[in-house]
Amino acid sequence: MYRHTAGKAIMITSPVVTVEKLTQIGERIQTFLNTQTEIMAANTIASPRAVGDAMQSLLEQHFDQILQGDIKEYSKDFARRAMADIAFTDIEDFYHVVDVKTHRLDTAFNMPNLTSVERLTRFYENDKNYFDLLLISYSVSGLSLKIEKVQFTPIENLKWDCLTIGAPGWGQIQIANSNNVRTDHSLTRKEWMIQLCDVMLQFYPHEISKINSRISHFKKVKEYWLDKA
Repeated sequence: MYRHTAGKAIMITSPVVTVEKLTQIGERIQTFLNTQTEIMAANTIASPRAVGDAMQSLLEQHFDQILQGDIKEYSKDFARRAMADIAFTDIEDFYHVVDVKTHRLDTAFNMPNLTSVERLTRFYENDKNYFDLLLISYSVSGLSLKIEKVQFTPIENLKWDCLTIGAPGWGQIQIANSNNVRTDHSLTRKEWMIQLCDVMLQFYPHEISKINSRISHFKKVKEYWLDKA
């Protein structure tokens, strides 16, 4: 499953994040992780959580090297419920927060949380901010771990047909199926955010309907207990 670990992307040198740059970032991270032959021990390699934690630790320790010095500032120290695992400012002064999700390819369907819709809308009020996802897919054979695919992408490159909204709080953007992550680099941030608003304007009335149904249910429950001898 994809889980909230740590790791960061590479520097972006333009407000327009090109497909070529994103691919380069993913390749560099994949190459680095696949050279780390001592990532896991025999008693932990079967645990997606343990593997995610190990990758997080490696990326935190070595991400400056992966970025090859193409950043102005870099940080890896965040509170448990922070928006990012790692953050950096690139040489064009764009600020990136990166959420790392690791996914074992032979695990069952899962729906990892990405971020709160309310938090993202506030964060994106500043055009120089990027909320980036580092999606790492891996396989395990015996005691060997292989990084099969790495995707680095701002959230606004994810297509809405592979996303969904979870109910907690204002709503949580989730990957609908971690085995099916689709990107569309033709969308602008403005277009993607307008789509987000459309999704939420459909989501909230549905939640209101569910809440009204639950209110009705407990009114009946209360009546039952009031009438009970």
